[in-house]
Amino acid sequence: MLSVDGGRRTRPAHKDASRRGSVLRALLLALVLAGWLAAGAFGGMAQGTLSQVQENDQAAFLPASAESTRASELAAEFTEGEPLPALVVLEPTGGGELTPAHVAAAEAFAAAAVERELPDGQVVGDVLDGPVPVVPAEDGQALLLPVAITGELANELVGEDRVVSVVVDELRTLADEELIGADLTAWVTGPAGYVADLVGAFGGIDGVLLAVALVVVLVILVVVYRSPILPFTVLVTAVFALCAAALVVKPLAANGTLLLNGQSQGILSILVVGATTDYCLLVVARYREQLVLRETPAEAMRVAWRASLEPILASAGTVIVGLLCLLLSDLGSNASLGPVGAIGIAASVLAALTFLPAVLLIAGRRSRALFWPRRPAYAPETADTNQVGGLWGRIAGFVTRRPRPVWLATAVVLLGLAAFLPTLQAEGTGEAEVFLDEVEAVAGEEVLAAHFDAGQVQPVVIITGEDHADDVLEAVLAVDGVDSARPVTDESEQPVVIDGRVQLEASTTAPAESQEATVTAGDIRAAAHEVDPDSLVGGAAAERLDTQETAAQDLRTIIPLVLAAIFVMLVILLRAIVAPLVILAVNVLSFAATMGLSAIVFNHVLDFPGADASVPLYGFVFLVALSIDYSIFLMTRVREESLAHGTREGIRRGLAVTGGVITSAGLVLAATFSALVVIPLLFLVQLAFIVAVGVLIDTFVVRTLLLPGIVHDIGRPVWWPWRDRVPQD
Repeated sequence: MLSVDGGRRTRPAHKDASRRGSVLRALLLALVLAGWLAAGAFGGMAQGTLSQVQENDQAAFLPASAESTRASELAAEFTEGEPLPALVVLEPTGGGELTPAHVAAAEAFAAAAVERELPDGQVVGDVLDGPVPVVPAEDGQALLLPVAITGELANELVGEDRVVSVVVDELRTLADEELIGADLTAWVTGPAGYVADLVGAFGGIDGVLLAVALVVVLVILVVVYRSPILPFTVLVTAVFALCAAALVVKPLAANGTLLLNGQSQGILSILVVGATTDYCLLVVARYREQLVLRETPAEAMRVAWRASLEPILASAGTVIVGLLCLLLSDLGSNASLGPVGAIGIAASVLAALTFLPAVLLIAGRRSRALFWPRRPAYAPETADTNQVGGLWGRIAGFVTRRPRPVWLATAVVLLGLAAFLPTLQAEGTGEAEVFLDEVEAVAGEEVLAAHFDAGQVQPVVIITGEDHADDVLEAVLAVDGVDSARPVTDESEQPVVIDGRVQLEASTTAPAESQEATVTAGDIRAAAHEVDPDSLVGGAAAERLDTQETAAQDLRTIIPLVLAAIFVMLVILLRAIVAPLVILAVNVLSFAATMGLSAIVFNHVLDFPGADASVPLYGFVFLVALSIDYSIFLMTRVREESLAHGTREGIRRGLAVTGGVITSAGLVLAATFSALVVIPLLFLVQLAFIVAVGVLIDTFVVRTLLLPGIVHDIGRPVWWPWRDRVPQD
């Protein structure tokens, strides 16, 4: 309505204020969207090139205090540098004895390999530590060509790839081109071959893994929303969050602040997509509720955003705190995953709380159209019936009518699965067992072991005092699994002595990449220490041993800290002590049941050779930190309802209201982690199974039956010591 002032019509003040508010909202939305478009553009380029700043050398992740690290530092004084060998194994096609023609073809291959041009204009010989000899096997049935890549240059970039990968690829390509007509079959294996195949396996992270995860999430979102618009809105939010995370992670990894390997990059992609989608599901669910209660989308979003803020921040906080506890790990690969994952979760929260609301309000008062064809209408009189009815209303009624039998039966089943936890074989595996697909490095190692002493390629290194050298050598030779041992000598065949120390090299009967060699390295270390407590044992097998022992120590150190940190976060969120203790207890039980089930599947169904020593730690951090999100989503809503209706009615209403969104979130997170199976590496496949199954157990068993049943059984005392704020049931 207009008023008249001195013959002029004037607009009421509240309409002017409303118009100014609309203009400010539109400007804010535009700024938010512009900022995210810029982050997406630059972050997308960073995401596509993250592999260039990866570090996949196991030795780089060991602490400086590790015995193998100290041994390596001293061993560098005895040699000019430790090369990274690529071993080309040649065998007559179909088997049989070598002929002079075979040897001549191998020598021609060695000469051509040195002259092979690299992408930057260098030749292979420029990055090698010496010539490429042709070594015949004693049985006369194979040839070995050791291609020693200079250790200092192995990880340098040549174009978009590292020297080690480029050299191995060139050797394999040259073998395909030159040796087919020579009746020789070639394999490129050894340490460099394993590194190249590992990098190749992680190569799917940039494209295949992310594509599979996004497609799986899209399918679930289409089923959940039954809308052609909302699923893509949530998916684009997840993609922008990943770009923002890459924008921060890449420069930190490039300047050495973070150690990024292929494993942590893959986990980052999955973690960001899954977490962002979960947070978006919660925001959209709250927004949909408020669209029924509020007349305008802007007002509905304002209320929904405030209601979503606390549970999302608490959920993200528990995950970030749990991940940052990994910084206490002595393994660089574990410690680096902490901040990498924390950056990803922070980007997820930022995208879900800024980009998503901006997109959902982009159409102004017509923003309900984004839910088409199931647009929520403004009808506050139907809100309560819609929220507590339906399938989850019936499930909530079932649990709250029989709480004690429900949670007791559920606990018994989970305890039964947890009983198998001690059977999980997580002592570690060899390099060959890491790959689930056939790769050339593994196949070549088998041929190498059939014709040569594979343990001589990367011997176990022992640094000991000159006075103890003979006794240590004798003790090492007596160790089972040691084929030979000798001191490093000079040109006159005399042991090299530096600062009163000598270096011994022990060849194992098993290849250095195998778990058998790792066990032998431990026995060598024990034997050497018994003679000379100051001796140091290193080498590839000893590095793997230190990695496995450090991972086991991390498990004992980090788990209690994660639990303590999450407990504090829950106390702050729920303003109670009993409820956080209950949540932690049921989630630990869920983790134990998941690991017990995993032991059954890994040992007896899939027949895996074992598990990496870091698998239990990663499984715990991700399961307890991530799956506790659903308990947070549930219990924050239960507390909200309990303040109005009492605890037992609050449980019924909270479970009914959050059932759909939490189930959707659990399915999304399980599906995204399942996408890790597209990378055929034992660690990632096992982690995918553990997290996916654990999240499903938590979603459908713990959050649906166990936790609500216990809280309903306890009643109002669950909010102790601040229970007086909650009305009597």
